[in-house]
Amino acid sequence: MAPVATPDIERDLEQGSLVDPGLPWQTVVWDDPVNLMSYVTHVFREYFGFPKPEAERLMLAVHNNGHAVVAQGAREQMELHAQAMHDYGLWATVRQAPR
Repeated sequence: MAPVATPDIERDLEQGSLVDPGLPWQTVVWDDPVNLMSYVTHVFREYFGFPKPEAERLMLAVHNNGHAVVAQGAREQMELHAQAMHDYGLWATVRQAPR
C-alpha cells in the first residue's frame, strides 16, 4: 500500500497569507486509507460529471501521487466542491493555484 500523503497545512497557511487575486483557486482531493479507488472514481463521475477515463485518471493521481486537483475557479465554488467531497467521505482542501 502506498504511503498516505498529507496536506502541508503550514505551507498552505503561509501561501494563504499571500493571496493573489489574479490567480484561481483549486479543489484538491487527497489520498486516504479508507476509500476504494472504484468509489473515488464513482464520486468524480457523479459529482463533477467527468467521463470515466477522466475520473479514472484523477483517481489514479490521488492514489499514486497522494492528491489531485479536481477543479479550479472562484474560491467560493472551490469551497463548495471541497464540502461536497467531505459529504462523500473524501478528504479535500482548497488552495490558491501556484504562480
